[in-house]
Amino acid sequence: MSAAALEKAQAIAGKVTEALGGFGIFGVELFVKGDDVWFSEVSPRPHDTGLVTLASQTQSEFALHARAILGLPVDVSLASPGASAVIYGGHDAEAIAFEGVAEALAAPESDLRLFGKPESFKKRRMGVALARGAGVDEARARAKAAAAAVRPVPNS
Repeated sequence: MSAAALEKAQAIAGKVTEALGGFGIFGVELFVKGDDVWFSEVSPRPHDTGLVTLASQTQSEFALHARAILGLPVDVSLASPGASAVIYGGHDAEAIAFEGVAEALAAPESDLRLFGKPESFKKRRMGVALARGAGVDEARARAKAAAAAVRPVPNS
């Protein structure tokens, strides 16, 4: 995103979380188009959009959340460039299984989090692929490759 959009996004997120008060992680989701930024929603807890911290940071979003609530020191240091890619359900089904998990995990420095949701919808987030790399572009390519290898299938 552009520097102008990043500045606007940080300002909006700051206003939203300050108005809510409290402690811990707030997942502030925004829409960005060019330099324009719009608020979408906030989750006052760890959220699947923050799972990238499992690959990229010294402390994951879960550790950061717990430490902030308890008033303990937090460390937001980057351990490695990381990225995540969503795994969508792809089907409207009452039960889902996943194929291609072994292939996904063969991607270098990658991992998966499959959410175990009982029901699938075409665009429902069913999991996320996480990856590290020498840079963000490499991490993003690895995460996308791992996510693409996972094939949700109806499981009756």
